[in-house]
Amino acid sequence: MPRVAFDELPAAARRAVILQTGHITAAHTAGGGINSAIATLLDTETGPVFVKGIPADNPQVASQKREIAISPHLPASCPRLLWNVEAGGWVLLGYEAVGGRHADYTATDDLNLVLVALAELQEVTAPGDVDLKTAEERWGNYAEEGQAELFAGDALLHTDCAPDNVLIHRGRAHLVDWAWPTRGAAWIDPFMLALRIMEAGATAAQALSWVQRVPSWRESDPRALGAFAAAVTRLWREIAAEDPAPWKVAMAGHAAQLNTLLLVTRWAS
Repeated sequence: MPRVAFDELPAAARRAVILQTGHITAAHTAGGGINSAIATLLDTETGPVFVKGIPADNPQVASQKREIAISPHLPASCPRLLWNVEAGGWVLLGYEAVGGRHADYTATDDLNLVLVALAELQEVTAPGDVDLKTAEERWGNYAEEGQAELFAGDALLHTDCAPDNVLIHRGRAHLVDWAWPTRGAAWIDPFMLALRIMEAGATAAQALSWVQRVPSWRESDPRALGAFAAAVTRLWREIAAEDPAPWKVAMAGHAAQLNTLLLVTRWAS
């Protein structure tokens, strides 16, 4: 969605933020990301704060509220949610500011750090008191009959491992932007990471060589992986057909290549 600067927010929204942060001395609009209309680093009298948000009448506001609900359950690799306010027609979230840069999925060092952060997340059980979609609900319509149940699990999943959602700072990867938290099988996040590694230029085999290091992947049922790969391929094919933006068409191709490799690997094993 279009990005706006902090000074362009309604006065009531800005006042609500200032009540949380104290006097603001500077605002730096962030690049990257597509889920927030405002994403800005504020310099304040109480220290730096990262603020993100969208208009309260935007259909995606439900994802912002899921992000608020899931925040207390996230591992230490994720920035802490400090506060949230709804004012001036906006829903705004204030996060612990994490410096650094977006992850580079062509860099070995960055990928190693991402795997460490992912391993930490994989230890988290999806909370029962937060209304999360299940993996069966999210991808079931694209699975063959009776196969959606193979995606079930109790892991808390991020599901959007795009490099824009990973910050590298002081030798650690931080997972950000929890717009799509999901309850499901733990190996789903490594699968999503594999697609993004391919997006950065790796082959399907190279991407698998990375995610195979994650225990949940190694312990997964090949039949479940195959069913999920087929479902994700159908999903991305539909996304690219509805909007043939080059990156969406490319992601559909990556999903198909990964699906093919998993089919070959499954039957060869």
